[in-house]
Amino acid sequence: MAKIHGIPGEWARVKGTVLGLWPLFLGVFVAGASLAGFLLSPLWGAVLFVAALLYIIWSLMRGLRRVERFYKGARGEEKVSGILACLPDTYHVFNDFAVGRKHVDHVVVGPGGVFSIETKFWRGRVTIEDGHVLLDGQLPDRSPIQQAVREATLVRKALADRGWTGFVTPVLAFASDSFDARRANLNGAVVINSNEIKTSFDTDRVVIPPAELDRLVSLMENCP
Repeated sequence: MAKIHGIPGEWARVKGTVLGLWPLFLGVFVAGASLAGFLLSPLWGAVLFVAALLYIIWSLMRGLRRVERFYKGARGEEKVSGILACLPDTYHVFNDFAVGRKHVDHVVVGPGGVFSIETKFWRGRVTIEDGHVLLDGQLPDRSPIQQAVREATLVRKALADRGWTGFVTPVLAFASDSFDARRANLNGAVVINSNEIKTSFDTDRVVIPPAELDRLVSLMENCP
């Protein structure tokens, strides 16, 4: 079993809760302020209170939908982390690896190299056409390939700042196993379904010797 560091999906839950529900707290504040307005003008105080109440209801419904999207992503990270945990004990899996203000879903470190993994829990058919990842034939709001490559670059820079100058492979993993091709290479990134993860990482190839691997893991464990 691989050695696991961090809790999968932790940052997604925190971020989703904050982004999804902060407008609700604003509405509660305005509703509270409107009660004080009754002292100056009962009519305008009542109008402001009703408006705040309607805003609270709207922001709650909208916020809960947003929170659910983040929690869905967290469940995908948990699934992928569970599969990564089955890698040999020479591998380390860093969940929610922080690089500055960014949190990378998973960073896998082992004899076969260093891999930065962006996890997607998409519902629908995922294909690659004309160099783009499509969901049910449509372009997503932002390119997951660009996201995976950008995160791998951040991880490589963070490790270089701490004295390790090796290559970090960007990986886009689909927790829902919805990717038709199962495994592909696109614009420098590896695209895989979750059921391809174990065979993709568990190879006989040795890129990082044991002593260097121990040093790298120690550097990552002490990242702020």
